[in-house]
Amino acid sequence: MSWKLLQYSVLFAGLMLISAGQAAPASPDPPSNDDCLTCHGKPDASSKLGDGEALSLYVDRQIFAHSVHGGKLACTNCHTNITAVPHAARQFKDRRAMSLAYYESCKECHFAEYTRLLDGVHYAALEKGKEKAPTCVDCHGSHAMGPPARPRKQISATCAQCHVAVGAAYARSAHSDALAKGNADVPVCTDCHRAHDNANPLTTASHLRISELCAHCHTNEKLMAKYGISTQVLTTYLADFHGMTASLHRSEGLKSAMLTATCTDCHGVHDITWVKGPASGVIKANLLIRCQHCHKGAGPNFSSAWLGHYEPSLRHAPLVYLTKLFYMFFIPFVVGGLIIQILLHLWRVVVNI
Repeated sequence: MSWKLLQYSVLFAGLMLISAGQAAPASPDPPSNDDCLTCHGKPDASSKLGDGEALSLYVDRQIFAHSVHGGKLACTNCHTNITAVPHAARQFKDRRAMSLAYYESCKECHFAEYTRLLDGVHYAALEKGKEKAPTCVDCHGSHAMGPPARPRKQISATCAQCHVAVGAAYARSAHSDALAKGNADVPVCTDCHRAHDNANPLTTASHLRISELCAHCHTNEKLMAKYGISTQVLTTYLADFHGMTASLHRSEGLKSAMLTATCTDCHGVHDITWVKGPASGVIKANLLIRCQHCHKGAGPNFSSAWLGHYEPSLRHAPLVYLTKLFYMFFIPFVVGGLIIQILLHLWRVVVNI
């Protein structure tokens, strides 16, 4: 009986495998790019949105082929809902609704960037229902997507599509002027604000971190040597009243709006000008006006007490330098003399006992 039972078991297992193979035929291949471009490669391909706008569905074959995804991704890698051609048309109330429906497709490949995006101010706005907050395609594009950092000047132009006033201010700055001339050393938006995990720049914590932000470039000796700019800007700032106060506030996690001055309070935020130019707010002619933004009623000599971002030397603030040099010797001499005097008094007391 056991032998017959084994035979029947093997026969039953074979029949089950055969039936399983017949019940689950191989799934058809997804549509190829050529299949999709049969329709979407026509310049007049379009669809009508819910708000009445005609949305172009045309994809230029050559532009897509030369994009960063060309030759690497199929249409269905992003449009995962398309499994056959022709397919049912999707209905969207407007152009923005369509962008929001597809933007999470990027995370399938770019998951690291997507996770950083979750910590950014743009995603926080989107979560609050602000549909105009940018998504991946708003910054990177879709079918004509190029390398994210080339050309470099395109980064700030992209941000300016939403941040129009800020973009106009940046266009007047020394950084933008150098960038327009082909200088890639100057910062663009993402160097200061980051790309995906950009924090809210209006918070107290962001304001107190500005000096560290500027220090990324302005403490780079090799970079600053190219332009004759002092790398002492951070150390001298941290050594003066403003810098020490900012460091104290940062360590205490201060939340008050009444804060000390940081780099941008004096030099500007996006409209940073050349420090030696007539429009600069920190040249001697304009410095008092800049100080009066915080120090109401400051007199004509108020700004003269500031030494700038330089250590005193015989060339810069020689009187301060000589005074500092004098006290470097005078104070140890006085303190040392006092210690000797005390020791002599103690010796005299011991001897006379």
